[in-house]
Amino acid sequence: MAPELVELLSGNDVVAIAPALLGARLAVASPEGTVAVRLTEVEAYAGEIDPGSHAFRGRTARNSSMFEAAGRVYVYFTYGMHHCVNVVCGAEGVSRAVLLRAGEVVEGVDVARGRRPAARKDRDLARGPARLTSALGLTREDDGELLGGAGSRICLELAGPADAVPAELVRSGPRVGVAGPGGDGEAFPWRFWIDGDPTVSPYRAAARRK
Repeated sequence: MAPELVELLSGNDVVAIAPALLGARLAVASPEGTVAVRLTEVEAYAGEIDPGSHAFRGRTARNSSMFEAAGRVYVYFTYGMHHCVNVVCGAEGVSRAVLLRAGEVVEGVDVARGRRPAARKDRDLARGPARLTSALGLTREDDGELLGGAGSRICLELAGPADAVPAELVRSGPRVGVAGPGGDGEAFPWRFWIDGDPTVSPYRAAARRK
C-alpha cells in the first residue's frame, strides 16, 4: 500500500476514514481479468462501541479479520447468498472497518457484466454492497487478504488530487438496513456517499420485526 493509504487506514477514527475512501479505486485481479471500481458509497463500523457492528459483542470465527491490523479485507457471507467486503482499519484488536457499499466500475466492465448478468445498466453493476462484491469476484475465501503486497490480488488506491471528491459533494446519513440503536441516524450517521452519483444505492431502513 502507498504510504498515505497506510497512514489513513492505521487511524482508529473510522468515521473520519470512511469518507476519505470515497473516490478511491479498488481493483481485484483474477484469471478472467481485473475489475476495478471507484468507490461512491461506504459505511463506518466501530467495533465494540458500535451496536451496528459485527464486532460489537467481541471476536468470533466469522468476524476475526476485523480484529487484525489495518490493511486487510473482511469479507462475510450474509442471507445465505451474498458476500460483502469491508476494509479493516486501526490497530490490531480494535475491530474497525469500512463497508464498501457501492462503486462505479472503471475497469473490466465486460468481466463485471458476466458476473452480474441481472444488472440492466452498467451503473447497477456495483450498486449495493453485495453487487459490488460480486462484480469484483470476491468471496469468503478472500477474507483476511492484504490490500496489496506480494501474492495479493486486491489493490486499493486513494484518489489523487485531480480525482478527489469535493467536500461539498460528500453526504452522510443513517446506515442501510441496520436495526436497533445502531440504525439511529442521529447517533450513527455513518453512511457516506457522493451526492448525485448514479451508482449510489438507495437508502432502506431495517425491516421492523412483527
